[in-house]
Amino acid sequence: MANNRMEANTPPPSVSPSIQTVTKTTKQKKRTSQWIWYIFLIPSFLGIILFMAYPIVESLRLSFFKSNGTIETFTGLDNFRTVLTSGPFWNAVWNTFFIGIFQVIITIPLGFIFATLINSASKGKNFFKVIYFLPNVTSIVAAAMIFQFVLHPEMGIVNFVLDSLGLPTPAWFSDPSTSKWGVILLAVWHWIGFVIIICIANLQAISKEMYEAAKIDGASSFQQWLFITIPNMGGTFAFLLITGWIGALQRFNEVYVLGGPNGSPARSIQTMGAFIYERGFTGFEFGIASAATYIMFLIILVFTFINLKISKLKL
Repeated sequence: MANNRMEANTPPPSVSPSIQTVTKTTKQKKRTSQWIWYIFLIPSFLGIILFMAYPIVESLRLSFFKSNGTIETFTGLDNFRTVLTSGPFWNAVWNTFFIGIFQVIITIPLGFIFATLINSASKGKNFFKVIYFLPNVTSIVAAAMIFQFVLHPEMGIVNFVLDSLGLPTPAWFSDPSTSKWGVILLAVWHWIGFVIIICIANLQAISKEMYEAAKIDGASSFQQWLFITIPNMGGTFAFLLITGWIGALQRFNEVYVLGGPNGSPARSIQTMGAFIYERGFTGFEFGIASAATYIMFLIILVFTFINLKISKLKL
């Protein structure tokens, strides 16, 4: 008992100064190594500040000024009033929505059908994936230039086929009544590969046990597709709808290549992005261009919110 009491009262051995020094040195090295990783993030942060944050703030400031790039005059909300009462702006809004709506309602169902066929194929899945996805990795500028030849009213292959079938041959990008449909064909061709790949990824994630249970119950292949496949694709359709709409509302590159900043012929394919470019970099009305940019941002924000609500997703 006495020995146990003496052991209990014995103070713990003190840590030698050398061990304490080693421990402190190790902690300092760890802290230093952690800070080194943050140093590598500095270029990314500078890039975000210079090329994203600053343009956003500067564009907001310019929207309240009449500016040609050198001389500025404060005008308050006059730039927003000018844009909202501009006929060409609302024409650009109409063109943007017309092309975007038909791009989405054509590409998503068509891409889903192609994805279903590819996913059910026994051979050649990877080949068809590559073939359909190639347009998506092609530069949209290059694709637009190719479509100028494909849809040429006299030498284009599309009109050659239509003429061979005895059908009317549109002037496509030379006629205001058909130019938007030419852009829609280009948008569908360029985007459908992305839709197919995303749909195939979700199709492969659907449980096979559901299909096996449906087979046991006597469901046909079409019934399985209708009552199992489509309901399980809801999240994918919502994602494609939102991303498709955002991309459509920001459309600029292809319409600029096909019709210039004013969307020739007769502003029939000028989108909101092209309108902003025309007023800013052709007319040097940077205040009006900045105001139009924020109006476009609000339009995109509103329709994204509506799409999320329709798709029963939470922000």
